[in-house]
Amino acid sequence: MVCHPENFQWEQWCLENVASLLGRRFPQSYIWVIKCSRMHLHKFSCYDNFVASNMFGAPEHSTDFGAFKHLHALLVNAFKLAQNVLLSQKSLYNFSKDAKAIACQSPTVATTNGCPATERGRDCEYFNSSAMSLIEPSVIGEASFTLIGFSKGCVVLNQLLHELKEAKKEKDTNAFIKNIRAIYWLDGGHSGGSNTWVTYPDVQSCLAFATEEQQQIPGLKKLFCSG
Repeated sequence: MVCHPENFQWEQWCLENVASLLGRRFPQSYIWVIKCSRMHLHKFSCYDNFVASNMFGAPEHSTDFGAFKHLHALLVNAFKLAQNVLLSQKSLYNFSKDAKAIACQSPTVATTNGCPATERGRDCEYFNSSAMSLIEPSVIGEASFTLIGFSKGCVVLNQLLHELKEAKKEKDTNAFIKNIRAIYWLDGGHSGGSNTWVTYPDVQSCLAFATEEQQQIPGLKKLFCSG
């Protein structure tokens, strides 16, 4: 992006910077930014792995492309990678789990080395957070996802709606769908000239029915498809 003769001026909104921005805005959430599978002419985002697309990335929606399965598979792999990172970061501190837990539970005493008393509190907080484990995205009620599509990334969300009815027939995919709490379309668009928005009554009614089902799941964040 930095080397592009036109797009360099938008470097602050590159994929990596957007990920960092969302991470700071939602510190209690895991942020997964999905990059398009290809860029035509270094300018047109194409999500061929989510929806059938022409040369410029304009979508050709269908009911059985497999976008939900692909999204679920991406998150399963991302969860595994994130878990490995958490475990490796934890090992860097060279604390055994039992010893660290005992230290965190022991009474607070005045420090003699000049370090603030809050240092140990931060260590304990890190230990507790890093000890967490990421569960499977399809365990109902144990994960909560918000899907956000921006610009061309909205074609992915549209494809998800088109195949929602068929996807719910598959057990694991349906369980994953039940963990999706919200979907946002931000400034969507593409060069296809049509199908920018989902206006088919049958697709909209399927979404409405699924929304009613979601509201019945108690206690049930963020995924970002950028264009």
